[in-house]
Amino acid sequence: MNAVGIDVSKGKSTVTIRQPGDVVVLAPRDYRHTQSSINDLITTIKCLEGETKVCMEHTGRYYEPMASWLSAAGIFVSAVNPWLIKDFGNESIRTPKTDKADAKKIARFALDRWAKLPQYSRMDELRNQLKTMNRQFGFYMDQKTAMKNNLIALLDQTFPGANCFFDSPARSDGSQKWVDFVYTYWHVDCVRSKSLEAFTEHYKNWCKRKGYNFSAAKAEEVYLAAADLIAVFPKDDYTKLLIRQAVAMLNIASETVETLRIKMDQTASQLPEYPVVMEMDGVGATLGPQLIAEIGDVTRFKHRGALTAFAGVDPRANESGDYKRVSNPTSKKGSPHLRKTLFQIMDGLIQRSPADNPVYAFMDKKRAQGKPYYVYMTAGANKFLRIYYGKVNAYLSPTEGAEDS
Repeated sequence: MNAVGIDVSKGKSTVTIRQPGDVVVLAPRDYRHTQSSINDLITTIKCLEGETKVCMEHTGRYYEPMASWLSAAGIFVSAVNPWLIKDFGNESIRTPKTDKADAKKIARFALDRWAKLPQYSRMDELRNQLKTMNRQFGFYMDQKTAMKNNLIALLDQTFPGANCFFDSPARSDGSQKWVDFVYTYWHVDCVRSKSLEAFTEHYKNWCKRKGYNFSAAKAEEVYLAAADLIAVFPKDDYTKLLIRQAVAMLNIASETVETLRIKMDQTASQLPEYPVVMEMDGVGATLGPQLIAEIGDVTRFKHRGALTAFAGVDPRANESGDYKRVSNPTSKKGSPHLRKTLFQIMDGLIQRSPADNPVYAFMDKKRAQGKPYYVYMTAGANKFLRIYYGKVNAYLSPTEGAEDS
């Protein structure tokens, strides 16, 4: 038995090889994440006699070059959740945190869990791309929110409340009517300096040019509101520059978000579980691809509990002697990105209140019992994942799905 412990970091990994009885085959050594360096490691591993297993932590994206390259060479690779290794074998008060020490701990962990090590299966190219797009989608959504708040803060100084005049949804290119409106009418004096008739005609032409619906009543509403507003910043070129720059930045972020949203749906539609996932109540063209991206291949989970643990929505057991805690907090040791998506789905169900939906009925029951918001939302997410596992697993592997249900 040769346990290869690899502590992964950015650009390089520290590797050690151990055998039972803490026999050192290879002292901790650094390998760069380059083809030549990893090929040297592959040669070293393949020269070993007996069975060999490689174990590493799946930390972010750093482990993927090493794991995929070794796996492609026909070597058994296991990428383990860092939480499982974190406190393993801490038999001393002094617990050094170095790459060499971590590599040794991972090798000892591999020997101890030898028969139970899950084999690494690299996500196919589509799943990998989808997951990366989802992370970028979340990043640009945060940027869009920041840009939107920045623009509203500036408008409070030039045209307070202008962002509330229209509630039209975003177009396919991410543009919104209120954003386009303040690009042209960036100051209250852009409206009230004209007569009502002149502004109405100007606004009508603007709507026609931009492709928006025109309403004379809305034009009058905007005009009367502008006539009574107080602007802090003067109507000059500096103020105009600030507003239009903020609008331009928001439009760029919005366009990127909508482009990624469409691309994610197109990519997810090529995966086998897409049709069954999209049929689930509460899942749409945005949340469906996000859910598929963060869960990945559901068949890699041996049972429903493994999926809920991966999401961190499984309750932690707390028992000792005759003591047994009734209400346990969730572990929250899984994917925060998946939990965020699940909570968005639960929030949508709460808002729509579909009476025939079992997940909503379960949350509503918990809510009626007086459970706090986070408790019934987490419970709903747990139930949703169990249903997801059963439906998708049955769709992908009918025999296994029937046995699991």
